[in-house]
Amino acid sequence: MSKNGRILVAMSGGIDSSVAAMLLHDQGYEVVGMTMKTWDYATSGGSRKTTGCCSLDDINDARDLAVQKGFPHMILDIRAEFGDFIIDNFVEEYLAGRTPNPCIMCNTHIKWDALLRRADQLDCEFIATGHYANSREENGRYIVSKGLDENKDQSYVLWGLKQEALARTKFPLGGFTKPEIRQMAFDQGFQELAKKNESYEICFVPDNDYRGFLNRKVDGLEERMSGGRFYDNQGNDLGEHRGYPYYTVGQRKGLGKAFGEPMFVTKIDPITNSVFLGREEELNATSMYVRNLNVQKYPAITNGMEALTKIRYKDSGAMAQLFNQEDGRLKVDFAHNVSAVAPGQSAVFYDGNDVIGGGFIARENEVPLSHARKIIDKKLA
Repeated sequence: MSKNGRILVAMSGGIDSSVAAMLLHDQGYEVVGMTMKTWDYATSGGSRKTTGCCSLDDINDARDLAVQKGFPHMILDIRAEFGDFIIDNFVEEYLAGRTPNPCIMCNTHIKWDALLRRADQLDCEFIATGHYANSREENGRYIVSKGLDENKDQSYVLWGLKQEALARTKFPLGGFTKPEIRQMAFDQGFQELAKKNESYEICFVPDNDYRGFLNRKVDGLEERMSGGRFYDNQGNDLGEHRGYPYYTVGQRKGLGKAFGEPMFVTKIDPITNSVFLGREEELNATSMYVRNLNVQKYPAITNGMEALTKIRYKDSGAMAQLFNQEDGRLKVDFAHNVSAVAPGQSAVFYDGNDVIGGGFIARENEVPLSHARKIIDKKLA
């Protein structure tokens, strides 16, 4: 029996999760490694080799490390569950004119649930991942906070985790920088692991061509969505576009037309297949709405609460006041203009280094997905 108990570690085969497993093993935990197979890229109709968390090489790398360190390793096949939820949500969000956040959805609804269920079956008290973040218990609440390495901090993608999940989760890398993690791998004799490149791609879109992915998933999408119009923010017709699912708020490149000056996507209307364009300053906003709120640090958000608010992963954040709405959403009033607020992306609220909570950015007059789907189904019929 180990001195710290039994812990299930999510191992993708990359350097971060591998070193997380090594650290916990060296700290005296009884480590069980688990690699989750989420996706076969070939099944999407693409031609590129499977990469990231789904590649055979990475699965073998995770297993080899476990064998060398002397702890068990297993593979958990969650492709069906992942595909049913994450892929469908990814497609539906684009078809609803929003920009989805699949990694956050996967963390919240798939990976943690899968890990905790298997942890119970294996008598593991805790689970662990290679995220650069910290967590602690304070005043009866489990709180996520930023990792030490500001360039690698991943607290932003963890806002959806519930208290029950956080109570059993360890983040071994939170107190280290990426160069330190690479050095640890090297010092332990895993030189090739220490040199591994990082992947910033969505695991099921490894060529970063989400438009091609949508075309493969929705038969005839491009043909049936053609004929939509570009408009400026005054309603002037600027010509035809490919179809609203192929654009995202804040996009400048790849519009397919020249306008004589840089133009950015400022708004998308899926019901009329309209894409609105404007100059960079027209992307500015002073407020937004947030849905599907999850609060971590406090039992609830109080009206008027101030928080540093990040609207994308690499965003430095802006101070804002938070106000609860009768429909369950949150209204966020920024202290100054923020640029390119994209519906569907995540808004995460911070108190210093601590995550207060987060949710998905919504339009002021959000079209329910069920209603948008009816309109979309007619277009695709």
